Amino acid sequence: MTRYIFPLILGLGGIAILLWLGFWQLDRLAWKEAMLAEIEAQISAAPEGLPPEGTDTRPLKYQPVRLVGATTGQEILVLSGKKGIGAGYQVISAFETGEGRRVLVDLGFVAEAQKAAPRPATAMIVEGNLHWPEEADSYTPPPDPKTGMWFARDVAPMAASLGTEPVFVVAARIDGAASGIEPRPIAITGIPNDHLNYAITWFSLAFVWAVMTLALLWRIRRQQI
Repeated sequence: MTRYIFPLILGLGGIAILLWLGFWQLDRLAWKEAMLAEIEAQISAAPEGLPPEGTDTRPLKYQPVRLVGATTGQEILVLSGKKGIGAGYQVISAFETGEGRRVLVDLGFVAEAQKAAPRPATAMIVEGNLHWPEEADSYTPPPDPKTGMWFARDVAPMAASLGTEPVFVVAARIDGAASGIEPRPIAITGIPNDHLNYAITWFSLAFVWAVMTLALLWRIRRQQI
């Protein structure tokens, strides 16, 4: 009988831990779904004006805003791509509001062929959402000095480059000529939610561990016969 004690402890302990991890991921799934629902409701809310000048907009991520003014003709092109089209760029434009404030607006995507198309200063009404992309890291190359191309959206350096406030708006709707630019609104589809897959993985491992434990116990019993 003593030969069964250690395999039982190992087996039941492993199963318990793996099941706990699976149920923990289910709890995380419920939390993530509630968070995504809250973000989606916030994204689609009625747009407001910009927050007061000097406000840190990082905590205001996803807040809908409405801008009335014009682009300045100054822009940054960020390397991007689109399924079915291929390589292209996100057009980040300096935008001056009627009140004289200068902010960054992500107008949307242009294909590689439209890179050099003229995009002069244009009056626009933009509805979109405040954002603070966290795309740049220690592996992101700096902007190419020859082409002016950027490899990630990085609010503070972009604001310094274009002489704007560190306020970044992603356009969802543009009323005014935008030179073939296709807006890319913020959506929750870009926020990963893999907790269900993780839960299934942990539960599957718990089942495999149980089968292996039973197989080991059966083998011990056979050796005693």
